[in-house]
Amino acid sequence: MQGRTLLVAGTMVAAMLVPVTAASAVDDINTDSLRKAVTVGGIMSHERVLQRIANNNDGTRASGTPGDAASADYVKKTLKKAGYKVTEQKFDFPFYQEVTPATLSQVSPTPTPYEVASLEYSGSGSVTGQVVPTTNVVIPATPEPSSASGCAVTDFVPASASEPQVALIQRGTCTFEIKVANAIAAGYDAAVVFNEGNPGRTELLTSVTLGTPVSIPVVGVSYADGVALYEASQLGSVTVAVSTDIIVETRTTTNVIADSPKGNRDKTVVVGAHLDSVLDGAGINDNGSGTSVILETAVQMSKLKAKPRQMVRFAFWGAEESGLLGSTHYVNSLSDQKLAAIYANLNFDMLGSTNYVRFVYDGDGSADPDGLTGPPGSAQIESVFNDYFAGKGLASAPTAFDGRSDYGPFIAAGIPAGGLFSGAEGVKTAEEAALFGGIAGAPYDPCYHQGCDTVNNLSTAALNELGDAAAHAVMTMAMSKSGFFEDGSRRAPQPELSVEDFPYWGSHQVR
Repeated sequence: MQGRTLLVAGTMVAAMLVPVTAASAVDDINTDSLRKAVTVGGIMSHERVLQRIANNNDGTRASGTPGDAASADYVKKTLKKAGYKVTEQKFDFPFYQEVTPATLSQVSPTPTPYEVASLEYSGSGSVTGQVVPTTNVVIPATPEPSSASGCAVTDFVPASASEPQVALIQRGTCTFEIKVANAIAAGYDAAVVFNEGNPGRTELLTSVTLGTPVSIPVVGVSYADGVALYEASQLGSVTVAVSTDIIVETRTTTNVIADSPKGNRDKTVVVGAHLDSVLDGAGINDNGSGTSVILETAVQMSKLKAKPRQMVRFAFWGAEESGLLGSTHYVNSLSDQKLAAIYANLNFDMLGSTNYVRFVYDGDGSADPDGLTGPPGSAQIESVFNDYFAGKGLASAPTAFDGRSDYGPFIAAGIPAGGLFSGAEGVKTAEEAALFGGIAGAPYDPCYHQGCDTVNNLSTAALNELGDAAAHAVMTMAMSKSGFFEDGSRRAPQPELSVEDFPYWGSHQVR
C-alpha cells in the first residue's frame, strides 16, 4: 500500500475543513442508517478473523500463500451469506521473495562494503566483475530530474563477451524496468542502480520494482555510494561482487468480486480494497482495515435491504503488494462495453493507522499543480468525502494520486476515482499533529509492512471516523440520481495515462 502523501502548508490543510464545491450534481443522500449499522465492532470482527488466518499460516496473508487463499475464502463465504452474487477471478502472477539480504562490495582496488537493497523482481545469483557506468551519468546532479542514464541501449558500453561486468546506472527520467532491460540487452551480468542525487533522491534506493522478473541480479544504492563507484571507475578498473538470493516463481491468486442484487449494471460503482498483506506480516491495517470496512459495509447494506440505483460491486483485490496486479488484471479484462459501464471507483487502503490523518485522494489536483489530477468526476468524488468530514466538524487533507494503490488502473483507464487513506510510512508533520492530533515526527503507521502490523496495530478512532465516511460515500454514490457532470451524465473519458505516468505502481517506485 501507499505511504507518501501530498500536503500543502497548514493554511491549505485547514482549508479542507470548508466544504468543497466542485461542479457536481451528486445528490445529498441521507446515509444515517448505514453509518449507524457499520460499527467499529463489526469492522473488528472481520479484522480478528484475518488475524487468526495469519496466525494459522506463518504470520502472513501474502498473495500466493495459504493465508491469502484462506482470506479470500472467508470474504467469499461472508458475501455469499449476505446475498451477493460472488465470483472469483483467478490469475497467475510472479511471486517474489527475498530469501537473504542482497550484498554489494568493492573487491578492488579498495575493499569496501556498501549498503544495498535488491530491486523487486531482481534475478538471483552472485556476480563478480568490473563496474562499467553508462555514458550519460549526471554528476553533480542538477536540481530537477535530469539523468536519462540507461534509458537507451546506446547509453551502455557493450559488455565484454568473456568477462563478467556490472552496469552502473543512475536513476532518472525513464522507469527502472527500461534501464535494466537495456543493461541486459547490452550484455551485462548484473546491475547497480544509484539514486539520482537531486532533492529527495539521495538516500538508499529502496522500495523499487522492475515490474517483471529479470535474469540478472539488480541492487540499489544511495547517490553518495553511486558517485563513489563512478568516480573510482574513472580512475581505473573497479571490481565489485554482487549477490542476491531470490525466489521468483509463478503462483495463483484471486480477485473476489461481489455484485449487489439491485442496481443498474450500466452504472456500476466499484468499491475496492486489496486483500493481501506483505510476506513480513499479517497486514491487519494494510490492508485488513480497508477489507474489513468495505466487507462490513456490504453486509450491512444487505441487512438494511438497500436498493441502490447503481449496482455496487465490492472488489477485494489480489496481489496489490506485488504491483497492483489484481486491480490491473481486472481492468484489463473488461471489454469496452463493460469498462464504459463503470462510472466510479472508490478505493480504501489503510483506514486504521495509529497516528492517523484523514487523507482524501486529491481528485482535482488542487493541492499540487504539478501532480496528477484524477479523470473528470474525481473532483466530485473528493468533494463527497470532504463535505462529509466538514459537516462533522472534522478536518481532512489531500493525498496524491501517485499510483500507490488500486485506484491506479482505474484512473489510467479514465474512470473517476477517489477514496480514503489514514497514512503509512510517511512522517506526521507538526501542522498535521496540531490539526488531527497524534505525534509529530512519528510515522502515521509505525508497523507499515512489518511483522507488528497485527490486530493490536489499529486505531479504533480512525476506523470509526473513516469507516463512517466510507459507508457514506458508498451509499451516496449508489443512490444518487445525478451524475458528476454538468448534464448529469457519468460516462468516463478515453484512457490517457499509462504506468509510466506514475512515480509508483503499488508500494514500489517505478522510476
